[in-house]
Amino acid sequence: MTGRANGASRTEQPGVVPLLEVRDLRTYFKTDDGIVRAVDGVSFSVEAGQMLGVVGESGSGKSVTMMSILGLNPKAGRLSVKDGSAAPEQMVAFLEDSKKHVSISTGAALFRGENLLEASGSRLRALRGKEVSMIFQDPMTSLNPVLTVGDQLVEAVTLHRDISSRNARKLAIAGLEEVGIPRADRRVDDYPHQFSGGMRQRVMIAMALVNEPALLIADEPTTALDVTTQAQILDLISALQKERGTAVVLITHDLGVVAETADDIVVMYAARIAEQAPVLDLFERPMHPYTWGLLGSLPRVDVTLDRLMQIGGQPPSLLRPPAGCRFRPRCPYAFDRCRSEMPAATEQSYDPGHLDACFLDERFKIDESARVTRELGLAPETA
Repeated sequence: MTGRANGASRTEQPGVVPLLEVRDLRTYFKTDDGIVRAVDGVSFSVEAGQMLGVVGESGSGKSVTMMSILGLNPKAGRLSVKDGSAAPEQMVAFLEDSKKHVSISTGAALFRGENLLEASGSRLRALRGKEVSMIFQDPMTSLNPVLTVGDQLVEAVTLHRDISSRNARKLAIAGLEEVGIPRADRRVDDYPHQFSGGMRQRVMIAMALVNEPALLIADEPTTALDVTTQAQILDLISALQKERGTAVVLITHDLGVVAETADDIVVMYAARIAEQAPVLDLFERPMHPYTWGLLGSLPRVDVTLDRLMQIGGQPPSLLRPPAGCRFRPRCPYAFDRCRSEMPAATEQSYDPGHLDACFLDERFKIDESARVTRELGLAPETA
């Protein structure tokens, strides 16, 4: 397992300026059924050359968080507030006045110090695909079926560079070669349907990286791929990240996917952060009951388990999230305070840089974490 070998966190490196810093991000949508609080107070940062894994069940807000940062959600306009933040009640009232199904985002998403939430449409178009790129979940629906992959790669280059089509084609072929597509000089003229699922995903990676962005967002890049191809795609992203020093945000629902590649992990639940830590710290000492459940649900080939751990119930509706802690209805450790108060992701004394949003006593969490990791084979018997 890779990551920060000494468990160091960004909070211990005051001189480091994050490439991307997200502060109290909220994104709400208006729907026929009401206001969906899809992202509700999320904060994290990513340094240059770092890989951040964002993990959680479907509907936890992972993809919407990144779409909000890049300005890809349908917008209702801008809510005028001080310092970019707004109370949830203000956002709800603003959306209820709208006659369309739109969204609003508040907070801050600072990319090299520039708040992308306040950037104009033309500014975001200039950044997307050049400074910040995104690999979407399904390459077949992301690629244009009536254009060759070469035409699409050339377009991605010429949109952001003053370069001839001939030289752009050379870059497109080089990009396909870099991601391991054989006979790239011939395959560049093929259409998306002529590629396998794994090869289409490689084309998407080549397109995302062809302009050498500083930040790459990979949204479930291994969805619907077989296990062998999944491993190849993850290895490819990790290798290219290390070679180029690109910052990567890897979105997935599977903690096991990021165990070998990420530096830090953010665990999201019901539009909020449940836990955040360097990867080694989180696997060796997970501190949130939801994280315990996610780890226990991972199938293992190296440890014999009688049965996988199960998280009872279903994720809550973000139209009407439960009062207090949003994980409370599914948490076997919940107590009275969890019903009335919303826990914030805060740093605990046991481990600087390790945050969790849980009211359980710190000593209890440490002891229970040791028990869980021991039973799952993630820690030695002496833990």
